[in-house]
Formats: sequence, structure tokens, C-alpha cells
Amino acid sequence: QLVESGGGLVQAGGSLRLSCAASGRTFSFDTMGWFRLAPGKEREFVAANRWSGDITYYADSVKGRFTISRDNAKNTVYLQMNSLKPEDTAVYYCVGRNFGNSSSWSDYRYWGQGTQVTVSS
Repeated sequence: QLVESGGGLVQAGGSLRLSCAASGRTFSFDTMGWFRLAPGKEREFVAANRWSGDITYYADSVKGRFTISRDNAKNTVYLQMNSLKPEDTAVYYCVGRNFGNSSSWSDYRYWGQGTQVTVSS
């Protein structure tokens, strides 16, 4: 089970930190990451962290503004979002994958319920 927290309303230029805790597992996901879904748009890959190799991946739209990190001891992944823009408004979903990275939603079998991020102009 993946449970997100930390969403909310923020003004453009502000920051938010999302958290996602995985429970009910005896081992960590190899890859944990984030997707987002905005009204009228397709679900979009945002960022991912692969534990094996400690590799991070970002969508071009968030590079330099968002930072993904994880604490394997706590089975938790974080998304620090800075310099937020109105176009970042979306429901953000945490995802987990047992092995390998992917930027395709269909490759993930585990996801959370989502947390709303709203950026006002």
C-alpha cells in the first residue's frame, strides 16, 4: 500500500513537499516515483528514483525545480517541488515497481490514492 501526503494549495513560485510511505512489504521497491494527472490531460510521468544504482529520472517539465529522494529505512519517497507554476496543478500519484525504471504508468503495479496539488497564479 502506498499513501501520499503533503499536497495543498500554494501560490505560484512557492514550494511543497510530497511524501509517500509504502507499507505491508518486507522489502523495498526497486523504483519509486511520481506521476500526475491534470484535468483534461493525460497522466504524466514526473520523477522516479531507482534504488539499485541510486538513479533519478525527471520529466523535462520539472527538471531543475523538483527533486525526488527516498529513505529506504522508512520505505518512503519524497518529492520536493520548488518554483511551482499553475501548470503543475494536478493530482499527484506515488508509484512503486519491484524492478527496473519506467516512465509509463502501465508498467507500475502499485500506486497510491493521489494527493491534490493546486498552484494559484
